[in-house]
Amino acid sequence: MAEYQSPVWHPAFEEYCETIFELVEDDVDVIQARIADRLDVSRPAVSEMVRRMETSGLVTTSPRINLTDEGRDLAETVVRRHRIAERFLTDILGLSWASAHQEAGKWEHVISPAVEKAMVAELNDPTTCPHGNPIPGSGYVEPDLVSLGSLSPGESFTVERIPEALEFSPGMLDFLERSSVTPGYEGTVSAVNPDGDSTVVIDGDETTINRFACSRILVSTN
Repeated sequence: MAEYQSPVWHPAFEEYCETIFELVEDDVDVIQARIADRLDVSRPAVSEMVRRMETSGLVTTSPRINLTDEGRDLAETVVRRHRIAERFLTDILGLSWASAHQEAGKWEHVISPAVEKAMVAELNDPTTCPHGNPIPGSGYVEPDLVSLGSLSPGESFTVERIPEALEFSPGMLDFLERSSVTPGYEGTVSAVNPDGDSTVVIDGDETTINRFACSRILVSTN
């Protein structure tokens, strides 16, 4: 990943580039409605911002919204700093997942290259955020992953990634953290109901996870 320092962009441009990057990462079609949903803003506001981003050379809009090389460099820098900040806030300062996610959204716009370098050194060169999502430029190598929802009763797994879509689902991060559905924890699927909700046993405790989350939580199989 190229180090991205200039020009200095308004935080709104950074936020939108980050959102587009994360939607692509989650394999979601990047259309204005999805950006509006993720950022909780109106569609006219998204339309105006996308127009400004296209004029500034950060995105193209035909046939879908795509980051240009410059837009992707900016997005990777912001995502990298967000995920490093989350790791620092949880590992060093002891914040919860949900609190760290909210605070990192502020930190990502103000972390300088020197501070970023110092944080990475303090954290011993992490390759993922606390939720298992890769830090751009870290050399992360993804293992073979499947969705938790694809597993049948009796199958074992290790939690690997909690994608960004779930970080924006109200209460989900708190629920997953309380239930030990966190990267590195091993579990077994004990039941799947007709609605697609999965009941899993992790660390001796049984938890039922809804279909929406199960289809997105990524695991490796044992």
